Amino acid sequence: MSVITAPATDRRWLGLAVIAAAQFMVIMDTSIIGVALPEMQRDLGFTPENLSWVFNAYVVAFGGLLLLGGKISDVLGARTVFAAGWVVLAAGSLVAAVAGNAEVELAGRAIQGAGAALIAPAALTLLMMLFGNSPRELTKALALYGAAAPAGGTAGVFLGGVITEYLSWPWVFAINLPIAVLILALVPASMPAGRFPGSRRVDLVGAVTVTAGLAALVYAVVQAPEVGWGAARTWWVLGAGVVLLAGFVAQQARGREPLLRLGIFRAPDLAAANLGQLLLGAAWIPMWFFLNLYLQQVLGLSAFPSGAALLPMTLLIMVGMVVLAPRVLAVVGVRAATVTGLALLAVGMGWLALIRPDGSYAADVLPASLVAALGMSLAFIPTLGTAISAAPPEEGGLASGIVNTSYQIGSALGLAVMTALAAAHGAGRLGDPVALTDGYSAAFVGAAVVAGVGALATGVLLRGKGAGA
Repeated sequence: MSVITAPATDRRWLGLAVIAAAQFMVIMDTSIIGVALPEMQRDLGFTPENLSWVFNAYVVAFGGLLLLGGKISDVLGARTVFAAGWVVLAAGSLVAAVAGNAEVELAGRAIQGAGAALIAPAALTLLMMLFGNSPRELTKALALYGAAAPAGGTAGVFLGGVITEYLSWPWVFAINLPIAVLILALVPASMPAGRFPGSRRVDLVGAVTVTAGLAALVYAVVQAPEVGWGAARTWWVLGAGVVLLAGFVAQQARGREPLLRLGIFRAPDLAAANLGQLLLGAAWIPMWFFLNLYLQQVLGLSAFPSGAALLPMTLLIMVGMVVLAPRVLAVVGVRAATVTGLALLAVGMGWLALIRPDGSYAADVLPASLVAALGMSLAFIPTLGTAISAAPPEEGGLASGIVNTSYQIGSALGLAVMTALAAAHGAGRLGDPVALTDGYSAAFVGAAVVAGVGALATGVLLRGKGAGA
């Protein structure tokens, strides 16, 4: 390994704070626009059909470019790529904030997603560089990093409502600019410099192929509820995505310096941990999405009280990841903690499926959401830590890109499939609380099945028994 210039020991925790802030912002940018969408539709001329792409443009760019971001992080150095990602994210935020039409807005959101795709894998590599020599401290650091994700998701709901109500929708993007400036100022003193040895070549053909393939799959599934699962357009785009990804795998298998060295999946538990992260995202994100809709469209809460209703769940996740998950890992190990977490998540989802049109927050939402949150907090840390630490140190950025891709693509595909399932059971009948409840209940059942499959799969495939994540 090349010389790594690390900050002083007492600065490592400042570095962790910066990394956690990055995770917070990356996830917050997926949720902060939700409350602002109606005003953006009116001001920018979005049609009802393409309004969802204010969210999807970010997620597709983010998920599709993560492998490239991880590889660039290994080639150029994680600190350099982390800082570059914040510059790109800030530029995209500025474009989105000043957009005067729908096309420019979507371009700004895609640029934001590209910046996030540089930040996320570099952040995890930096975390491993700062704490990788101490398994106990690494578990704590991963717990704090993991807790930043649900905090960012809930903060996005809060801030989106407050900013839209008291300022205007462009500020949901402009808020990123001062934060980016602050983080860029802290990077030199808090982050280790240097990079691992290896090739300085980036496989651009592979990057384009895998990005296009992943984007096609996400696009097809996201659009399918609108154009129909039986439509030729849906299957043409799905087929194109599959062909592109198959071509990517074939190219990587025979390339001398591939973007994704397929042999990395021979590392013990790396593939199983990534499968766990994919299924975790596919179950968790739909739950959060439809729970928010149930609170607003059936129980009648406005945006701000709806965000407040998610706070107990978020606080439990944060406490669970920081305090409980490391202790459970130390006692039972990776596999048992992961299986228990995913099983609890499935139970919580199944409980949420019992929601009623005339229900209440205290009876129908709070207890079930807390069970689901406990499961999330137990499953997230061991799968994330295993997916990163199983790879060789010089491929830390690639491993980070793979696990982030797994979670984000799982989130996008899971949300798209559960949206189609909800629509098929009546979720499109706005103003009809019975039909809406039936649709959301179906989505919760689907998410419970995904979490249950995750528990079974990781129970069979994960071999890790150690305490470390």
